[in-house]
Amino acid sequence: MSRPFGASERALLFDRKGRRYLVTLEEGGQFHSHAGYVEHAAILGRPEGVTVTATGGARYLVVRPTLSEFVLKMPRGAQVIYPKDLGPILMLADVFPGARVLEAGVGSGALSMTLLRAGADVVGYELRPDFASRAQKNVAAFLGAEALARYRVEERDVYEGIDETALDRVVLDLPEPWRVVKHAEGALHPGGIFVAYLPTITQVAQLREALDASAFGMAETVEVLNRTWHIEGQSVRPDHRMVAHTGFLTSARLLGAAPEQAPEVR
Repeated sequence: MSRPFGASERALLFDRKGRRYLVTLEEGGQFHSHAGYVEHAAILGRPEGVTVTATGGARYLVVRPTLSEFVLKMPRGAQVIYPKDLGPILMLADVFPGARVLEAGVGSGALSMTLLRAGADVVGYELRPDFASRAQKNVAAFLGAEALARYRVEERDVYEGIDETALDRVVLDLPEPWRVVKHAEGALHPGGIFVAYLPTITQVAQLREALDASAFGMAETVEVLNRTWHIEGQSVRPDHRMVAHTGFLTSARLLGAAPEQAPEVR
């Protein structure tokens, strides 16, 4: 059943060139662009898919933003993990409703809201107070204030330790995750999963060395590439541009045994 747009909701406006504009709807509000402005009243109370016209004649298709679209358009102070990696992280970490997850390096909250939307209870460690505040605001903006009941952000350094115990998952987006491996061993329950996002392969190599010397096993590293296709009548070909390298995803599972006792996994 279609829900009409209400005040304080986010709406995504598409122009004829496919450009996207994220708008927070307000009573009496206006969306301004090079083509004039659109009264928010023209959108409020109407269903998704409505088309509105600006004072300059430009027309906009209006829909609710998906999580992927919101991540790319939301206010941010730190670089976000892109949607093409967010989905695989959920699968690699095997996030499930009620999972207790520690996230370190919350940045602008893209990964936080992805974990929360999958049903996890998330504790975030973030050094910068401005990033911690922005992440909480973005989570509330997209998921609603009620999501904050499952989201706690602490301004602290995960390299110095993890207070939580019996965690299901540890997910990291920070430059030296190998410094967290020993802390994660004590924080996760046996079978718990560790996932780290890293931009360079040299960082990955150092992380894998630390994992090999730990109680973690079943480690793997993947890279996700995203190529769209041009399909127009009989003209079918890959697009000239693609989203190639953004980062590497490394996952491992806590086996609860010392490295010399852990079974080799092939």
